[in-house]
Amino acid sequence: MNRSILIILCDFLLVTLVAFSSFDADKTPQVEIRPAAGNRTAGGDKDLVGTLKLALEDEKQSREKLTADLQNSEQALAQHEQKVRQFQESLRKAEERAQLLEQQRAALALQASAAQARLTEVQTKLTAASTENLFSKGKLEALQTDLKRQEQEAQTLQQKLTTTEKAAQTALAEKQQLNAQLQVSEAEKRLTREQVAELRGTVAVEREDKAKLQQHATALATNVASLAHKSDELTQEIRENRALAPNAIYSQFLSNRITGKFDALRAGLFGRDVTKAKTSQCLIFTEGAQSYLLFHVDETPLTLWNPGMDWNKLSVVLSRGDVAFSGVRLYFLAEDPRIIVMPVGLVQAKQFGVKIYQTASDPLKFQEGVIVSTTEGYYGESKFQIDPTTPQYVKLDRSFIKGLFGKFNPSRGDLVLTKSGELLGIMVNSEYCAVLNRVTPTRTIQLGTDITGQQTGQILSQLYDRVFQMPLKLR
Repeated sequence: MNRSILIILCDFLLVTLVAFSSFDADKTPQVEIRPAAGNRTAGGDKDLVGTLKLALEDEKQSREKLTADLQNSEQALAQHEQKVRQFQESLRKAEERAQLLEQQRAALALQASAAQARLTEVQTKLTAASTENLFSKGKLEALQTDLKRQEQEAQTLQQKLTTTEKAAQTALAEKQQLNAQLQVSEAEKRLTREQVAELRGTVAVEREDKAKLQQHATALATNVASLAHKSDELTQEIRENRALAPNAIYSQFLSNRITGKFDALRAGLFGRDVTKAKTSQCLIFTEGAQSYLLFHVDETPLTLWNPGMDWNKLSVVLSRGDVAFSGVRLYFLAEDPRIIVMPVGLVQAKQFGVKIYQTASDPLKFQEGVIVSTTEGYYGESKFQIDPTTPQYVKLDRSFIKGLFGKFNPSRGDLVLTKSGELLGIMVNSEYCAVLNRVTPTRTIQLGTDITGQQTGQILSQLYDRVFQMPLKLR
């Protein structure tokens, strides 16, 4: 291999290395995942999940680029292999031409040698004929003509031999050039294979890293969701166990109270009708899946007595602002007949736009409660004690009463709320509060303009007998 071909080969290898050096240009972006702060908010959790999504998208783009580079390298490898096959075919053809030329040159050399021998022989004969005068002039001319012809043939054969030698040299140079190109192509093929193998390894590593990152992101998202769920539970628990100020509880009552206007009619002496009206303030609370309005019997026109009075008409209009509905029925509770609830539909309750109070899930969580009067306009804070003989009631500790507004004198019909703002119950007298942990109706009165057939007097008399049978401290 001469020097010029070696220089060309080195230049070609250098250009090839520069062309394929772009495969290592891109680096996989590193994603910094910061640990969640102890007081992470819901927005922080969403930012963390968004960061993870961006990291996964960057990994996806990097993987796609590596895959594209791998495909390009494989295409380049295929092209180099095709080029090697072409060079090998060209080299085979050049070797065949060189062998053919070599055979032709050998044949011409033999012909030239034979012609030279004949020329020598003719010259010898000519010399002999001239010297001995054995030949005639015509024969001499024939010999001279034959000599010229032989010289021309020798010259022609020599030219053909020179041309053949030049063609052989050209074929040899072409063979050497094809060998050099073949070596370059083999080197390119080997380099491309190494780069393809390296890219495949990089893609495998990227896929493995992506799978690990995906698993980590999934686990982190699960932990974030679990943390958010626990955060909601913790928030709910803190809310349920956080003691509100009595002022805040009373302010909520004022904002969520509903006005109930009762109208009643019964027959009096000498055929005269007796009417009775009552206006009360109440709250909506839920027990199970049903919502109710809460009243004490003294806040209605009805009276528990024996004998009871028959009413011909009993209606109530519930209103708050521009929203008003008519009541449908009254329930007297089995736990204490003095407590009356009025069922209200969920749609109607939402139209009032007020807070629907929950009954206390743990009535004894707070020892103190807030007593709110629905008629006298006072409220205050007081302790409540457990009385083992009356499990459905708690007793007001009058040694610890702190009035905050108005003349504080707890009495029947006052609402009792827990320090967390839940509905504990209603005062049935001045000392005992009935705990509303369940609603079990014992008697029902359908409201309307004609309730004569319901025998309300008998119902009220029976309910009075039940109250009269209660312990004296609960009456």
